[in-house]
Amino acid sequence: MTDARQDPEYIVEYADGPLAGQTDRRFLVDGKVDERIGVIAAVEGLESTFWYVAGDEREVEGQKLVSYHFDAPDSDPVEADPEDESIFGYGA
Repeated sequence: MTDARQDPEYIVEYADGPLAGQTDRRFLVDGKVDERIGVIAAVEGLESTFWYVAGDEREVEGQKLVSYHFDAPDSDPVEADPEDESIFGYGA
């Protein structure tokens, strides 16, 4: 198993927003995680840019895992399906 201090990667955990529950891998920059990341993703067929801000860091099975929280004001809006009026965006 790799020592987390030497591993050039970390695991991103999307805590909320349109990517909630998904994970990704990113590279450490100068040994540090990104404070803010932009992700381009298609939600209901619409390609959008979503911004996430770093939160809690922890070690899981020898790997660094960082929770990222959705930054709704700086992200593209998520269009609501007219048939499902209960979806009006995401908040932290």
